[in-house]
Amino acid sequence: MNSTSSLAYVSPATAPAWKRWLVCSPVARIAIFMAVFIVLNRSVYLVVFLLPVIVTYVFLVRVVERRRPEELALRRWPGALGGLLAGGLLFSTVVGVLWLLGSYHVTGFNPRADWLPAMLVAGIGAGIGEEILFRGVLYRIVEEGLGTWAALIVSALFFGAAHITNPGATLWSSAAIAIEAGLLFGLLYHLTRSLPVCMGLHAAWNFCQGTVYGIPVSGMKADGWLVSTRSGPDWLSGGMFGAEASVVALGLCALCSLVLLVVAVRRGSIVPCGPLQQFRRR
Repeated sequence: MNSTSSLAYVSPATAPAWKRWLVCSPVARIAIFMAVFIVLNRSVYLVVFLLPVIVTYVFLVRVVERRRPEELALRRWPGALGGLLAGGLLFSTVVGVLWLLGSYHVTGFNPRADWLPAMLVAGIGAGIGEEILFRGVLYRIVEEGLGTWAALIVSALFFGAAHITNPGATLWSSAAIAIEAGLLFGLLYHLTRSLPVCMGLHAAWNFCQGTVYGIPVSGMKADGWLVSTRSGPDWLSGGMFGAEASVVALGLCALCSLVLLVVAVRRGSIVPCGPLQQFRRR
């Protein structure tokens, strides 16, 4: 009897060398198992929050609307990388301006920051879940019924209001979230018709804010690689809520939204007000 016949798995003889070492070898397979186990073990939030959101959205699209979810099509997911890069660059610019104005200060470095929960909850969880709720459902459906302008306003207001109960939240912080993020994400979805792009930008913004720069994410305490403080009036530093309540973030995001709006107008992609009336006449 062959000495290997009792083994459950033997590396395929035809596998290329890189695969035998990086995927099929005992060390590699143990490492893969541990990595996946750690992620899944720390991702209860993803299951509890994201699974109902995703399942409900698939039900809405496939059963109620009877269509394919083109806004989540596989061909759109590479765009998430662009969203990640844009989100990281945009928030880094916010921090850079705050630093130049003397409001942001780095006081130390924390290489042991617990980054995985932040990535799963504030990054992936919020990025996917909130974009499905506010752009995939609220913005998209309001635009289909009442046009682009109504969709931008309604989805932004609800997005800002959803953060009113967060620690350190004020009417100002909710208004800032509505303008800087609600409008920006709405316009980004309008132009791309891609949820992954919005998810990537949203996730990178949150992750960079908390884990990279050590700033509270929408009022939630951050454990960042950079240990930081912010000084100055709340309208500049963002106060307890974080940099999202700063006029710097508001101004930079509003400028980006204005650019996207100009592109949308020039493309002629703005859906006019009142398509719901046309639906009613049918």
